[in-house]
Amino acid sequence: MNVEKLNRFAYRLNWVVERICALLVGVMVAVIWFGVLERYFLELGITWTEEFSRYVMIWAALLAVSCGAYYREHIGLELFNRFLPPKVLRTLVVSLDVIGIAFFSFLFYYGIGMTVSGAGQFATIFGMTMVVPFAAVPVSSALTAVQIFAAMFRIPTAAADPANE
Repeated sequence: MNVEKLNRFAYRLNWVVERICALLVGVMVAVIWFGVLERYFLELGITWTEEFSRYVMIWAALLAVSCGAYYREHIGLELFNRFLPPKVLRTLVVSLDVIGIAFFSFLFYYGIGMTVSGAGQFATIFGMTMVVPFAAVPVSSALTAVQIFAAMFRIPTAAADPANE
């Protein structure tokens, strides 16, 4: 596998996911503002804004996990980056990456089952099935596992510094 191609793919994937997250947060804020205006000033009797914004928030938050994985911001190893020898640091980082991939693969697998079971559950106000809200779990888990895998090939700065050896 070409590491450069993998890194370009991870970069592009992250670029798209970041924009989707920004769009979802913008939609969520607009819907919440509309809900407040509607409730206190317009009095139209619209009841879907709270539930819709909740589902949008769940999607945005879970998708953002893959962005954190791309930037390696999900695991706070800054302290270790400065004090561990490079070989130990590399081993620790790779071990945590493998654990992360295993965890998100587990979430992906069980998230698919959860999403399928959501076909029999219905949202209170919308009357739609819970497939779309529940699908955030396997989609975000798959994206995060891919980003962690791609990040495994990027060496932490302190680990690459020969002065630490």
